[in-house]
Amino acid sequence: MKKQKKKTLALIAHDGKKALMVSFVRDHLDTFKNFTLVGTGNTGRLIQAAGLKVTRRLSGPLGGDAQIAAEVATGKCQGVIFFRDPLGMHPHDPDISMLMRICDVHNVPLATNPATAELLITGLSHG
Repeated sequence: MKKQKKKTLALIAHDGKKALMVSFVRDHLDTFKNFTLVGTGNTGRLIQAAGLKVTRRLSGPLGGDAQIAAEVATGKCQGVIFFRDPLGMHPHDPDISMLMRICDVHNVPLATNPATAELLITGLSHG
């Protein structure tokens, strides 16, 4: 029987949501071990510290969101969890909008809060 390749999941969090992301990952550690993980710079570093292997991209403001969008567009990433701070201003808002648009264009699930993130990881784990 052929071994199925792990799906790739991107993890991104604005500064005000990084603690929430780490907590979410720790609460679902066994599930996340079934994915290949990529993340933006600091978010990826924090998740690595939680005990998971993460391929880190640039930080969001330096182009990490765009790098992950390229992976979504080329079929290399099957899901995105982006805990964004809807109340804050972010200098890289155009990149964030572009990432969300690319997810929509390529029909890739995007979760922006823990409730939808839980549905996303459950769905991708069984799909």
